Amino acid sequence: MSEHGCDIAIVGGGLSGGLIALALARHRPDLVVRLIEAGPQAGGNHRWSWFASDLSADGEALLKGFRKAHWDAGYDVRFPGRERTLQTPYRSLSSSDFAAALQRDLAPGTVLTGQEVSALAADGVTLRDGSRINARTVIDARGFATTGHLTGGWQVFMGRHVRTPEPHGIDRPVIMDATVDQVAPSGNGGAYRFVYVLPLGAHEVFVEDTYYADSPMLDRSALSGRIDQYLRAHGLEGEILGFETGVLPVITGGDFAGFQRAQAVAGVAVVGARGGFVHPLTSYTLPFAVETALAVAREADLPGELLAARLEALSRRHWSRTAFYRLLGRMLFGAARPQERYRIFARFYGLGAPLIERFYAARSTLADKLRVLSGRPPVPIMRALAALATTPPRLLAPHRKDIS
Repeated sequence: MSEHGCDIAIVGGGLSGGLIALALARHRPDLVVRLIEAGPQAGGNHRWSWFASDLSADGEALLKGFRKAHWDAGYDVRFPGRERTLQTPYRSLSSSDFAAALQRDLAPGTVLTGQEVSALAADGVTLRDGSRINARTVIDARGFATTGHLTGGWQVFMGRHVRTPEPHGIDRPVIMDATVDQVAPSGNGGAYRFVYVLPLGAHEVFVEDTYYADSPMLDRSALSGRIDQYLRAHGLEGEILGFETGVLPVITGGDFAGFQRAQAVAGVAVVGARGGFVHPLTSYTLPFAVETALAVAREADLPGELLAARLEALSRRHWSRTAFYRLLGRMLFGAARPQERYRIFARFYGLGAPLIERFYAARSTLADKLRVLSGRPPVPIMRALAALATTPPRLLAPHRKDIS
């Protein structure tokens, strides 16, 4: 058994783990860091997007070195009977560009890929092959785990990157196109469906079919067929350059303390979705991953146990301040009939642009919350009250995550 050490070992090379490693490299280059990833590259196979208004100046600076797609002319949303262009600039980052920047900007030997972890402890990490990486601080960034303590639904999606033979003519993202058929694929129960479109170049477009679904079942064949239909209908057929799939939690409530306890390893800090740093309704993680990375860099001299306690307190604070979005999620899944769920989003996108920006960043003011809940409700009042009085289903991993 070989042993080698470092100051900070980060387990999980996804968005949260990678940004922490980058923040430490920028602000604390004196520290020896190891970013341990089980897959072949950091970041996996994902695309992360966000609004420019989501990030502070320090957050923008942290992401400056990444090759990103930019749309400064805003974005569109489409619903039956309503279309709107909002002026908030939008950004997107692919996992391949994320991984390339980490390899370029981190010290040689920092990123360890293809390394499965068998055990974590406050003083180090044991790899599957029996070797151990000793560390003063260990951070668990391995992603969301279903413990049975949280409740809600799921965001299920499949995306496809296409090169069109002719210029597609789309000049800004379509964040939600809910003019599509609202019937969910077989096995998903009820769902709110929309298509997400990113023009990545004159001949390149990323199209994602997304469902706010009762079930985490991902039917690859059905979603692929629906993407085919959307591409044909909009003249976007072409060469397939890549694809991605995902199943993300939409958290509406539960026992957060129990969720933390179920995953706790004494003295090990927990970050990312595994630590609860997620927008409960949109499943966005990037703004919170950036905030957490900067916080870790500021507190990098703390002993591992103290850093773990500090991040646990931050996650409890995040849970508390995002209660409003969990309430809206309960209304979405419990009060709105599946084929009518789009009405909630259509009404929301009729509100003021600054309110929408603060909503996505999870910084809604009291006035914002009152405005969202006021006026003619998009769901029946009695169904809304019943949803709030009913215990939502627990978030549990499916026996089969997806079907072909």
